[in-house]
Amino acid sequence: MAHNLLQGKKGIIFGALDENSIAWKTAVRCVEEGAQIVLTNAPIALRMGEINKLAEACNAPVIPADATSMDDLNNLFTKSMEHFGGKIDFVLHSIGMSINVRKGKPYTDLDYDFMHKGFDISAMSLHRVLQTAYKLDALNEWGSVVALTYIAAQRVFPDYSDMADAKSLLESISRSFGYHYGVAKKVRINTISQSPTRTTAGSGVKGFGDFISYADKMSPLGNASADQCADYTVTLFSDYTRMVTMQNLFHDGGFSFTGVSAAVIESMNEK
Repeated sequence: MAHNLLQGKKGIIFGALDENSIAWKTAVRCVEEGAQIVLTNAPIALRMGEINKLAEACNAPVIPADATSMDDLNNLFTKSMEHFGGKIDFVLHSIGMSINVRKGKPYTDLDYDFMHKGFDISAMSLHRVLQTAYKLDALNEWGSVVALTYIAAQRVFPDYSDMADAKSLLESISRSFGYHYGVAKKVRINTISQSPTRTTAGSGVKGFGDFISYADKMSPLGNASADQCADYTVTLFSDYTRMVTMQNLFHDGGFSFTGVSAAVIESMNEK
């Protein structure tokens, strides 16, 4: 059910790859709530994914941009403002990749070139996006930027490897830039720490299926789905959350504050 929460607003969605991705579902929800959007992803991701299908459904242009390229980001924001005929109200940063994880490198034997690349794609890209928007004065006052993160930024999940470090940096950037952008333009910047979710990217983590089951047992409300994350993101883009900024917001069914659940204890006893 739509409530016109984003009526008249305009935004950029980074990272929609296929129908399983949170960015894809968020794009659909934003349009259902009355927004106009621009879709973007790295050129290689555009070739691999199905974004043209989403673009048609959302009546949205696709502007390719490598989020590690300042030239690409300048072009993205400039062309988006030209398309909208004005400034932008919201941005979703849904970008993350660890070559070390993909290659199966253990945390105690990382390839540092891979690590640098992963940090650039997964975390520094947020700073690049924000700095580009800031310098171009591309966001309206009371605009909203949301980046997707995971609780591994605070707690150890061994197989998440250097992606956990990248998420820690991502959250720090959102706080630091959130201060400066808030003072200058009243733009708010937050991260959503989502439950483990069956996306194309998430499925690359070793033992991911087992961990989804564990997290579901640990969470009083169960795991939050990608569709529910899209709903939550829409509220952060709306005017109802104007005073929320610099926060890491757990959207995980209570997992983040549960020490142990009865369901997990029972499953251990069964073994």
